[in-house]
Amino acid sequence: MNSFKHGLVMAAREHLLQGKPLTRLEAMILYGVPDLPKIISDMRRQGWIIHSQKIPYAAAARRVNEHAVLRSPKNLPVKEIQLTEYWVSK
Repeated sequence: MNSFKHGLVMAAREHLLQGKPLTRLEAMILYGVPDLPKIISDMRRQGWIIHSQKIPYAAAARRVNEHAVLRSPKNLPVKEIQLTEYWVSK
């Protein structure tokens, strides 16, 4: 089981190392990784330059929907909820 979990973390890291942005929502849904901030912290400790910015939940949900189906509750204020996205600079 530990090697499976390690593989999921590696998949999320590879996503970031390709220069693609990743939010905690995307990490959980696409890679099964609930603790993206831990991955980010480890990468920063290893010397990677990680950038971050706030984006609307709706933007992250749109990216998730390129690979999976995510339907938010009708009354959820998807434009007001902000998520932090991270990416590695090249």
